[in-house]
Amino acid sequence: MLFVTELRLFIIVNKDMNEIIFIVEEAPEGGYTAKALSHSIYTEADSMKELKAHIRDAILCHFDEEMLPKVARLHFVKDEVFAIA
Repeated sequence: MLFVTELRLFIIVNKDMNEIIFIVEEAPEGGYTAKALSHSIYTEADSMKELKAHIRDAILCHFDEEMLPKVARLHFVKDEVFAIA
C-alpha cells in the first residue's frame, strides 16, 4: 500500500492589495521551504515560526520601502496520494 502526504502552505500576494504569495512545502529532510510565485525569493527553516521570520526578512531584503508588500496571506494545502487497489 502506498500512502504519501505532502503539506503545502501558500502565502498569497496580490499586487493590487499589496500582498505577496509564497508556496511553502515540507522539506523531505525535515523543516519547510518557501518560494515566492511572483518574485525570486526562496527561503527555508526548521519550524513554521522560523520560516515566517525568514520570509519576513527575505521580503524586507527584496523590496525597496516604497514597493514593500504590507500583507502576507497564508493558505494551507495538504495533498495526499494513496493506492486504490
